[in-house]
Amino acid sequence: MHRSRLYALIIDAPRDEAGEAAAFWSAALGADLRTDPAEPEFTGLADVVPGLVTAVQSVGDAPRYHLDIETDDVAAEVERLCGLGATPVSRWLDCHVLRAPGGHLLCVIPVASDGALFESTATRWS
Repeated sequence: MHRSRLYALIIDAPRDEAGEAAAFWSAALGADLRTDPAEPEFTGLADVVPGLVTAVQSVGDAPRYHLDIETDDVAAEVERLCGLGATPVSRWLDCHVLRAPGGHLLCVIPVASDGALFESTATRWS
């Protein structure tokens, strides 16, 4: 048995356009921008959806959106999602990048949210 939940909606923007994209989404959604020096490639859009991280990520690729799913058992969640039709793309640290049917990217990551939030909102899988 493991648990998982939708953790983040990430707006991927090419590096040279990420600042402009963050400013646009901040204004469009009425969200304050937040940065963390430990993760300079991300600009958070504060409190867009309670309990869901929303951020602009600077990438060396084409613009797109992707979802992050957090879990208390990364290997089990990757296996579950691959059983549903996702295919592995890459791995970066503890993050497993998958491609869902239809072509969208998603990342499977270890639990990153507040423990109480994860406990109260995660789905249990057997």
